[in-house]
Amino acid sequence: MKSFYLTDAGMIRDHNEDSVIIVKNDEGSYLMAIADGMGGHSAGEVASSIAISYMGKHFKESFRNMTKVDAVNWIRDSFDEINTLIFQHEKTHPESKGMGTTLVLSILTKDFLLFGNVGDSSGFVMKEGKLHKVTYDHTLVNLLVSAGELTKEEASVHPKKNVLMKALGASMDIDVDIFDCDMDISEILLSSDGLTGMLDRDQIEKVLLGEGSVEDKVIKLVQKANNRGGTDNISVAYLIRDKEGEDK
Repeated sequence: MKSFYLTDAGMIRDHNEDSVIIVKNDEGSYLMAIADGMGGHSAGEVASSIAISYMGKHFKESFRNMTKVDAVNWIRDSFDEINTLIFQHEKTHPESKGMGTTLVLSILTKDFLLFGNVGDSSGFVMKEGKLHKVTYDHTLVNLLVSAGELTKEEASVHPKKNVLMKALGASMDIDVDIFDCDMDISEILLSSDGLTGMLDRDQIEKVLLGEGSVEDKVIKLVQKANNRGGTDNISVAYLIRDKEGEDK
């Protein structure tokens, strides 16, 4: 495997509320995760940091000898625990009231690939040279598109396109989307909406299929998002599998 991640404040924001991780455990399984925080007084940074710090530590300590069913339950429990931690932090830090975060993750083992998502950060896979979005954005406009009240084109320019319907820290009850992907994929990409708000899927795919190393492609994606305005924090986590599924 080859992997790389990068987070950038973008061109407009004066601080970065995103957090990112790629970690490998002692079984050779990989966790990739991106959290995009929200809330005033730097509270968004705290919320996303709580999510990613917990996921990295919890994965290394407890994710082993798991079946796919075990892993699905592990993901659900992890999202619930992070949600609880955010609410606990708010109780002792009143200035952070109202903070929250998106969280998208993927777990790749030798036997299965799972994605988990709450919010509008995105998970993609590359299959047979084509980039496919796995996750579903929990936004108001996506809800309206699903209901037939907006077209995808209208949604892309809607003034409320960034209004979230789900986030960690928003409600005591968290309903996480979990996606089971087949293993016939060559690459995994996670991003915050700072990337997907600036570049469409075809533009992202073109970079990933182009020349350069894993690092080069991630840096290029961030640069392109900034060149198009960089109106939000931009985070990218990217992993390429080799054909044997072995580490390189």
